[in-house]
This record gives sequence, structure tokens and C-alpha cells, in this order.
Amino acid sequence: MADIRRFEVGDALGPLVKPPVTKTQLVMYSGASGDFNPIHTVDEFAKEAGLGGVIAHGMLTMAFVGQLLKDTAGPNGTLKKFGVRFVEMVRPGDVIVCEGRVTGVEIQDDQQVVTCEVWAAIDGKGKNAVTGQAVFTAPLPA
Repeated sequence: MADIRRFEVGDALGPLVKPPVTKTQLVMYSGASGDFNPIHTVDEFAKEAGLGGVIAHGMLTMAFVGQLLKDTAGPNGTLKKFGVRFVEMVRPGDVIVCEGRVTGVEIQDDQQVVTCEVWAAIDGKGKNAVTGQAVFTAPLPA
């Protein structure tokens, strides 16, 4: 959980490093999300589809970035807008590193309204899995 802080343009968010993605995690996410597309859970099916093996749900990677944003905003913060572009496939064994950078800060009604760029990188591969933007509120420090 983040301490209450004053955000400034250019501030780094994160990193939030997630453990390696597992096939079990993908099966569990399929059940939780209702996305039972076999490209996420059945190697043979994913290979026949030309993917070379199972891939993680894009929304799972987006959720990791959402966790970074909520942790950064703190328990009294609110995620207002959040959108990403899916740019690279995540596979079992990949370690995802979520980060961001503050691009704007406004004060409204005793809250900081923070605009930021966010991304989730596949550790060791030099590629982002998702890139995007978000807006969250956070309390002003005393």
C-alpha cells in the first residue's frame, strides 16, 4: 500500500513485479473471467491456431497494471479512467513488470487528479505487453 504523497509530473509509478505467469493461473483466470477460449489453456489448440502455445489473457495483464494503479492511488484513491493497447503476447513463465509515469496533476476538491502513462513489460524480453493511459485520484498529503 502506498503512503499518501504529492504527485508531480515525471514521477515514476512502480515497479510492480509479478511472479512468473503459470498455466494454473490461466485456468483460474478463465474461470474467474468467463473467458474459456482454449488458446489460453490448451497448448495443442493454441499451436494449431498459430500461436506456438498458450498465451495469457490480455485482460490478466491489464489487471496487473490496474493493481499497480490502485496500489499507487492508495486506499482512499479512485481509478477514474484506464485503457490499454495490447501489443505483445504473454506466455506462461513470463515475469511481468508494471510501471508508469505521471504526465499531469490537477487539484480538484481537495484531491489530486493524476494522469499517467502505464505499461507492462515482459521482463528479460525488452518488449511491452501492454501500453496505456490512466487517470486516478489520490488524497492530498497533510
